[in-house]
Amino acid sequence: MAFTDMQSFIRHLEKEGQLQRVQVEVDPELEITEIATRAVRESRPALLFENVKGSSYPLAINLLASRKRIEMALGRDPEEIGEELVKFAQDVNPPSLGALWRNRKTGFKLLKMRPKIKNSGPVQEIVEEPDLNSLPILKCWPGDGGRFITLPLVFSQDPVTGDNNVGMYRMQVYNANTTGMHMQIQKGGGFHYFNAEQMNEPLEIAVALGGDPVLMLAAVMALPEGMDEAAFAGIVRGERTQMTRGKTVSLNVPANADFILEGTVRPGRRRMEGPFGDHFGHYSEAANFPVFEIRTVTRRKDAIYPATVVGKPPQEDRYIGDATQQILSPLIRLMHREIKSMWAYYEAGFHNLLVISVESRYQKEPIKTALSILGEGQLSLSKCIILVGPDVNPRDPSAVLQSIRRNFKPEEDFHLIANTSADTLDFTGPAQDRGSKMVIDATGSPRGGDSISATALPVNLAQLTTGAVKHRLVGRTMLVVQMRGEGRPLLESLVRNPLLGHLSIIVAVSDDVDIDNDVELLWGIFTRFDAARDVSFSAAEFRGIEPVYHGIMGIDATWKESYPKPLIMDPEVVKKVDSQWSRYWS
Repeated sequence: MAFTDMQSFIRHLEKEGQLQRVQVEVDPELEITEIATRAVRESRPALLFENVKGSSYPLAINLLASRKRIEMALGRDPEEIGEELVKFAQDVNPPSLGALWRNRKTGFKLLKMRPKIKNSGPVQEIVEEPDLNSLPILKCWPGDGGRFITLPLVFSQDPVTGDNNVGMYRMQVYNANTTGMHMQIQKGGGFHYFNAEQMNEPLEIAVALGGDPVLMLAAVMALPEGMDEAAFAGIVRGERTQMTRGKTVSLNVPANADFILEGTVRPGRRRMEGPFGDHFGHYSEAANFPVFEIRTVTRRKDAIYPATVVGKPPQEDRYIGDATQQILSPLIRLMHREIKSMWAYYEAGFHNLLVISVESRYQKEPIKTALSILGEGQLSLSKCIILVGPDVNPRDPSAVLQSIRRNFKPEEDFHLIANTSADTLDFTGPAQDRGSKMVIDATGSPRGGDSISATALPVNLAQLTTGAVKHRLVGRTMLVVQMRGEGRPLLESLVRNPLLGHLSIIVAVSDDVDIDNDVELLWGIFTRFDAARDVSFSAAEFRGIEPVYHGIMGIDATWKESYPKPLIMDPEVVKKVDSQWSRYWS
């Protein structure tokens, strides 16, 4: 069934045993975060808090925090949607009556792109002055700069092209009618604001809280610039997105949302925003961002406030991010026939690790593919791209490591792109929005065949890793050394040690990373290094101006003093949730 609003989805979840109503009073400052985080890790139902301290509105969280709930929201497996769209595009090119008839079901869905404009809707039942203090807005982590709206659907229109965009940008609450607008680089709303600022004009913004679940998913999809997320949601849903004109802005807004915040972002106005505990598991530093000035709020009479929590994985965004790439990843094959599949790892914060399965039709075509991907919209923010052959599943870390072990020759297959743009949330580079990227090509001919499969660590490894707390050999390919303090000196000694020459990669991580936990391992490695600053090899030389690398790759993924702190919950809040845990679920 297609859900046209959040509340019908909530009712369906409750009917299917996928929602827990919580009547005990809960605090939106930290307590809800601790509850929601534990609920995800224990695979518990979504939560509807009916008694939130300081607010008369109920709060819904973790609505999409499981694969089953994602499939309920979409009506089917997300991968089926992407494959259906690819099949349609391939089968009707060139168009013919037979092809159109064979694909008539998909064709009818494409007719649902155009939003349905209504005269009004439930979200405009009440029109009032803005008062953000009345909403149960979360403070998620102890070091956050304040309360943040974490699940907003931000609607804007390009003042130059007229293109519409729906994005999801966190919003720090400053007072009753003003918030920050955290438009990161490579985001559609940010491009709209750039154009408006160039014209010295304010940009109208409408923020929907509580849109239907498909629209929530569409808002975070890495769609091509200029494609309307509300229109794409219509294709995915199989029903047109119902919209109505805002009361004080010339934008169409979701008619069935729970709240709409209408206002503007003025040119040239910035304010310090943050810190904020983000999905890389650390605080993103405070920085200047545009300011959203709200002039009108419309809402339903029975409005529910939606929220999500991000932080050290796994969180709800794992399931949201996986679903959106399952829908969109197949579409990349329309532009790159050589790509068989691709996968971004939630454990690494998605943008930090992208694996692409490529069929090499000529020498070094996979490198061309990687460079093309680094020029594609939000994929351009990828930090580490690993290329594997067409028979390797990019979602299988073990298979990926075996490809590196067999095929990766640094002198030919390592490519560094230094001093470039980076994800705004990536704190490892020299400045915000700046960093480096690396490409590991593991598609080539084997470097040593099966003779390298009998990998064993030296019996005196403990002596070689003096100062280390613990170590783990992963996939007979990568040695991970857990240590306290600075990792570079030990790492450099290890990559040059001839007793370890059979390894492909040696990584140093800090002692707060549980290296026996696969999720924490990927998080601890890929969120904490910059390729240009923290990657080294056993040997390197220059051929002209080209650097050539040899031997073992070393990665210093230890926490550095310049990094923001990792997210840790207040112990008193943890104790409180421990004592109340059974009451939340009764």
